[in-house]
Amino acid sequence: MLDSIILRSKADRKTREILIGSLLTDYGFLTRDTIGESRCARPIDLLSVGSRRKQVLLTAGYHGMEWITTLLLLRFMDDVCHSILTGETMCGVKLAPLLNQRGLALIPCVNPDGVEIQINGAGTAGAYEALVTDASGGDTSHWQANACGVDINHNFAACWNELKAMELSNGIKAPAPTRYGGEYPESEPESRSVASYCRTGNITHALAFHSQGEEIYWDFGEYRAEESRQMALSMSQSSGYTVSEPTGLAVGGGFKDWFVSKFGRPAFTIEVGKGTNPLPMKDFDGIYDKIKEMLVLSLVL
Repeated sequence: MLDSIILRSKADRKTREILIGSLLTDYGFLTRDTIGESRCARPIDLLSVGSRRKQVLLTAGYHGMEWITTLLLLRFMDDVCHSILTGETMCGVKLAPLLNQRGLALIPCVNPDGVEIQINGAGTAGAYEALVTDASGGDTSHWQANACGVDINHNFAACWNELKAMELSNGIKAPAPTRYGGEYPESEPESRSVASYCRTGNITHALAFHSQGEEIYWDFGEYRAEESRQMALSMSQSSGYTVSEPTGLAVGGGFKDWFVSKFGRPAFTIEVGKGTNPLPMKDFDGIYDKIKEMLVLSLVL
């Protein structure tokens, strides 16, 4: 089981390496792959367990200030693997036979550069240090984008042109700490890496974790599948989170939007916790306890 003290640390690369290394040591059946690299050549990790013929995909760490989502998913993977190893149930579910039929794939940190910049400053942006310093005004505490000043969750090909028009109308015309969608969809290696993995065709449904608001988003554009709505309602009932619809600059360009548009399969944005980003680690246990059953349910649905 992951060390509780380390799990209370901010999720920069050093902490992630310690946590993932501990998971791999404890659970020989857990697999780690690298599906791509960030602008600063940091690995984008994929952890998987169970069947690879079909997988549920959980993703986190899209935004620099939202690194608590990475720790939540690593904690979940620890609990899942412990359940498999011991045969104990998790929220009343025996996971080993379930995951033999449909596995779990987890991308704990989609935007490793953005997280590193937010936690440890512009100096961690390498060749992009001057860009980050200029765009942030020297204060990276509110940094959400990648090292190139592109918001990864505005960089997917889902009504991207419409979103770009909204960005321009809001004065967002250049690399910025947040909400700049780049020069074209999948211009960034981070978004390309996630999209390329999904194009393998093995993903039954996907969840993208952000913070904050305790909300679940499920539909997009013409996509209004009843299956997805029912899944969202089930997750809402288990967690107490509200099924909602994003508005304004939160519409379009996101991973969930792209996934449902591209594949016509269910995908969800989960906004965990409540408060001001980055959410404090004192809230970690409460957030995890509230979403744990929902996470298990995401494997069952």
